[in-house]
Amino acid sequence: MNFDLLFSKIIKYVLSFVIIFFGVNPVFAGANVAVKGEGDEVPSYVRSDITGFNFHGEDLHLSSIAGAMARDADFSDVDLHGTTLTLSDLKGSNLNGIDLTDTLSDRVNFQKTDLRNAVLINMIASGSSFAGAQIEGADFTFAILDSEDQRNLCKIADGVNPTTGVSTRESLECVGDKESYKPAMPAA
Repeated sequence: MNFDLLFSKIIKYVLSFVIIFFGVNPVFAGANVAVKGEGDEVPSYVRSDITGFNFHGEDLHLSSIAGAMARDADFSDVDLHGTTLTLSDLKGSNLNGIDLTDTLSDRVNFQKTDLRNAVLINMIASGSSFAGAQIEGADFTFAILDSEDQRNLCKIADGVNPTTGVSTRESLECVGDKESYKPAMPAA
């Protein structure tokens, strides 16, 4: 019985490694561009060093920035909805007004980022870190966050998103005042 369990775990780890290696490695992921629509190409920054790059106001939706080093980059007012940011390091980046709707952002370093007025609806951000991030006016509606991140973000949540009209505290499902925050209990 233990042999079957061990064999099952080994198979799962090997399959996970193959998916991550071949899915994120740009050599095996295909060309460095993806196609959004007829003739529209989107650059891919998979495993790239784009530290300090200025993307202000660009339309990069459906692109991939997985595994990228993007510290201190300017992504303000960028449309990144539907992108993959998994395993990226965005520490210290300007994400003010960014659209991260429907993104896969698990295990992303959002530490000390400017997420003011960002739209993060339906974002999957499990295993990500938001320590020191500015979130005034950010909309986290239906975002999947670790419970500790949600608690910490509720302590600083303030403002209303200018695009969606949703308050940051409401989108994070914060209950009570900032100082005595306790996460909302799921409905029975």
